[in-house]
Amino acid sequence: MTVEERCCLAKENAAAVAYSTEAEKNEMLSLAADALLADSEEILRENAKDLAACTRGAQFEDRLRLTPVRISAMAEGLKTLRNFPCPVGEVIERHTAASGIEIERVRVPFGVIGVIYEARPNVTADAIGLCLKSGNAVVLRGSKDAYFSNAAIVKSFKRAWKRAGYNGEFVQLLEDCTREGAATFMRQKKYLDVLIPRGGASLIQSALENATVPVIETGTGNCHVYVEKTADLEMAKNILVNAKTQRTSVCNACESLVVDREFAQSHLAELLAPLKERGVEIVGDEAAQRLCPFVLPATEQDFYTEFLALKISVKVIDGVEKAIAFINEHSTRHSEAIITSDGAAAEKFLREIDSACVYVNASTRFSDGFEFGFGAEMGISTQKLHARGPMGLRELTTYKFTVRGNGQTRA
Repeated sequence: MTVEERCCLAKENAAAVAYSTEAEKNEMLSLAADALLADSEEILRENAKDLAACTRGAQFEDRLRLTPVRISAMAEGLKTLRNFPCPVGEVIERHTAASGIEIERVRVPFGVIGVIYEARPNVTADAIGLCLKSGNAVVLRGSKDAYFSNAAIVKSFKRAWKRAGYNGEFVQLLEDCTREGAATFMRQKKYLDVLIPRGGASLIQSALENATVPVIETGTGNCHVYVEKTADLEMAKNILVNAKTQRTSVCNACESLVVDREFAQSHLAELLAPLKERGVEIVGDEAAQRLCPFVLPATEQDFYTEFLALKISVKVIDGVEKAIAFINEHSTRHSEAIITSDGAAAEKFLREIDSACVYVNASTRFSDGFEFGFGAEMGISTQKLHARGPMGLRELTTYKFTVRGNGQTRA
């Protein structure tokens, strides 16, 4: 099928999920989770085809690779969604106008969500689960690198639903993984209500520049950790190691370290030593190079870069105000953290950092729907319209006004 035909088919079958009861949605989530486990060998075989064709390096392979543990985690994520109330139908507010008409603002699905993403097959399961529970049809456009994996997951879900008597055609996966196909997908305004890109900076920028469908911007994470002068050294080391090295290929990993000059003069080499021991390439400004012999020279571009690798940039700075200004200039508005013992500095950082998630004395790696208690997420929205931060079920809905009268007409 063509891109347009797939999008049309999703829209034609959107009612199958939009008007399902919560019990039906939960049963479909259970069926999908069980199917993942039952069909895991088939899914892993298809994933092996994708891995065999991959030539894009270890970090990319890590995103692409499925294992029994990762499949179990995907299934558990679907099951967890059953515990969250379906937001559809929630009355956000109600009032009676002077005319006597009764007005309610009610949460409703978007309709059809388009998701365009790179080589992370787990996104396929997450996106389907989230769209199902929030009452949305979904059209998936994964990258060609993960096509066999994505197709196996979609096939598994649809087969399970069909056996149980459910219409699974509200889920569609595009076969066309070309650049031209992506461009066509981004222009399906007739059938798609919103487009969510999940991936690197180039994918997100392409969506923002080329889509005629409204876009919710997610994801690029040039995340910062700022070590303020009163920071506890051991806490700073632990948080920095976790934020940078616990998993480097994700958008909430720390990419840039900002250190107060007073702290750096006493502790910079000690702060950075655990990163060096773990094989992190450390580049920094002239001050960082003077204070720590193993810091390599950084380019200006390094301070704007999401490395997604064992590499970090270091900037030495004078005080919290300059740190905030530097971070706001260089960040992608994703997640930033301050390590401090100064309550006033912490509150200033929370108030003035212009990012979706702002932390005091905690790792940026917590920017995640599960860690926030929202369940699975569609991504981290870094924009300011409609949704910001982890995009869970409520963020995948909009609202409409329902108005009840008893014969009123406007004078």
